[in-house]
Amino acid sequence: MNTNFNLVKTNPEGSARAGELITAHGIVPTPVFLPVGTQATVKTLTPDEIRELGFKMILSNTYHLYLRPGIEILRKMGGLHRFMRWDGAILTDSGGYQVFSLSPLRKIDDSGVTFRSHIDGSAHFLTPELAVEYQEIIGSDVAMVLDECTPTGNNHENVLAAMRRTHAWAERCLKVHKRTDQVLFAIAQGGIFPELRRESAAYLASLDFPGYAIGGLCLGESKEVMLEMVSETLSALPPDKARYLMGVGSPEDIVEGVARGVDIFDCALPTRVARNGALFTWQGRRNIKNSVFSDMEAPIEPACDCYTCRNFSAAYLHHLFVAEELLAYRLATIHNLAFISSLMKKIRDSILDGTFASFRKNFLETYEPTNEETRINQKQKWLRAREIE
Repeated sequence: MNTNFNLVKTNPEGSARAGELITAHGIVPTPVFLPVGTQATVKTLTPDEIRELGFKMILSNTYHLYLRPGIEILRKMGGLHRFMRWDGAILTDSGGYQVFSLSPLRKIDDSGVTFRSHIDGSAHFLTPELAVEYQEIIGSDVAMVLDECTPTGNNHENVLAAMRRTHAWAERCLKVHKRTDQVLFAIAQGGIFPELRRESAAYLASLDFPGYAIGGLCLGESKEVMLEMVSETLSALPPDKARYLMGVGSPEDIVEGVARGVDIFDCALPTRVARNGALFTWQGRRNIKNSVFSDMEAPIEPACDCYTCRNFSAAYLHHLFVAEELLAYRLATIHNLAFISSLMKKIRDSILDGTFASFRKNFLETYEPTNEETRINQKQKWLRAREIE
């Protein structure tokens, strides 16, 4: 069976769309956010809890699963769904971004990428063909081509070379992909150069992939530039195929991405910041560790009906984080994912009833995003922390 995308409705005042991603593991309404289960787990939560929060699809990562537990273990266990007891849909990244983020440990040429494991330093070689083979063994519903991601600030010549290599690798991936209950998405690159973004999208569209991703963004560029590159890429992608913006998960970025025509999002941000004590509210992120919450009897977000907000005060969450209790990370993760799930439902409902424009306006007027300079510094710090010297 092939995964198909059905376009249900497009916002009459713009490009926002509601659709359905039809997979071997069920229909996934779009726009959709995918919680990140990099290593066959969404950190701190069970598959049942993810399902109860309203999510029908998650993301996992080929690079990490290849290194641990290993592709042969996953083959023996009957694939990732059976291994982690998740009966919803799964999208797997090919591992290209992870290889990029571990830049001191890798070498890329036209044949593929040689890299060293960040776990034990062992040497490995990944080709486009192997990336497809591994994802077919993993058994994800949506697999991604192997691509070359370039860091923000790279010059035009290097970005162009990486884009052309990404195109060649996409063709090789498409040629060897065989699994009929899984589809393969291409990944458009092009850095922060508008003409390269349009060229990449148009070339990959000519290959007639079932769906398309926008890669290489949210890596330290400004939000304005990121959204401009999203628009440039989408302008050259077919409207009847699913569109996936990789690695973007801030609430305001999701709303703006949907406004431009994005269908699928993923990001570790909601779960990562939860473990650091940053909780989403409809007015913006709140640091539960701040002393202002030490005696707050109300939940962190009174309008939220998640398990955390139904049962616990902000004061209790504050105490758990100050005491470094493990329950803190679970309760915060439940809340942040519940917030994102609610946001996606509100977005989709507003598209279907024709009120997305007013929803977007009201949301952006009341939600205070993280300071731009702080956001970029945090992102760059996080990227540096992932590099293994």
